[in-house]
Amino acid sequence: MRTLIFLLRKEFKQIFRDKAILAIIFVMPSVQLIIMPLAANYEVKKINLAVVDNDKSTYTQKLISQITSSGYFRLQSYNASYNDAYESIKSDKADLILEIPHGFERNLVRENKEKIFVAINAINGTKANLGGAYLSTIIGNFNNDLRMKLTVGSRFSQATTIEIASSNWFNMYMNYRLFFVPGILAILVTLVGSFLTALNIVREKEVGTIEQINVTPIKKHHFILGKLIPFWVLANVIFTIGLLLGRFVYGISPVGNFGLLYLFVGVYLLAALGLGLLISTFADTQQQAMLIMFFFMMVFILMGGLFTPIESMPQWAQIITKFNPVRYFIEVMRMVILKGSTLRDVASQFIAVILFAIVLNSWAILNYKKRN
Repeated sequence: MRTLIFLLRKEFKQIFRDKAILAIIFVMPSVQLIIMPLAANYEVKKINLAVVDNDKSTYTQKLISQITSSGYFRLQSYNASYNDAYESIKSDKADLILEIPHGFERNLVRENKEKIFVAINAINGTKANLGGAYLSTIIGNFNNDLRMKLTVGSRFSQATTIEIASSNWFNMYMNYRLFFVPGILAILVTLVGSFLTALNIVREKEVGTIEQINVTPIKKHHFILGKLIPFWVLANVIFTIGLLLGRFVYGISPVGNFGLLYLFVGVYLLAALGLGLLISTFADTQQQAMLIMFFFMMVFILMGGLFTPIESMPQWAQIITKFNPVRYFIEVMRMVILKGSTLRDVASQFIAVILFAIVLNSWAILNYKKRN
């Protein structure tokens, strides 16, 4: 125990002596957590719209006004023909074309129906799908309002109608930051835990101090614990700072139990630290360790459910995500913070990260060679 205390003292002195490391540990995650949710917006707005109005009636002006006043669309051009509007699509100045035919108002009033044409630039599939859905919804609402105004007296249908009242649970106002911030915090904690652990041990190899440690009577488990515990503590500090920033910057207060969050983070960090330790046993330089960690972090981020729902991924990708520890951390963060889930609700995620911690740390310890 005394040996471990000396090693921990040495590690903390070494960390706090390096100002760059302190900035990486404390400043960079805080700045990222503040800026990224503001910049990465799940909403699609300012969709450029090119309009071809062949009718130029009162109804067409109302329709165009309703579309542009929605806040999602920006009238990019008002064209005389479809070919002119198509040129704006080709030059990437417009995202959608709305063409209104001749006799639009007359046919609506006399025949109660009319068709309009919508062309969508689908290079950006997400923007195209959402833009088309927004426009269809606005046109549908305009159509319903118009029918209510035109329908009078005997023409009014007495058919039974169903009114639907919806309620959004756990995120009443559909604020994407409530969904996004816990995921970013999970990624940042993973970075601090695994990335810095790998670099710290590999740095010992580069400067040659690990050779001095190898010829000392220090036990293998003392050396490994001395390397892991400081970053386990620092990662918990980063997690606490992240929760405070989420509370005071974004107004996110966990609905669930704080103790459950810290319990899960404590276990999860054992897996993240084990990954960093494992990578350090294979890498001989910090550059190698950084490239290996970069590969894993890209996979963890893109296949962890931070940006894309795992349920929307192909079946083979969903199977791969089961071997991604970040996936379980992001799920638990959102479940506890937004839904107030209990230990029973996150039991499967708990078991998964415990298995990750056992496998990764055991593999790293077996792979670590200490020359006596």
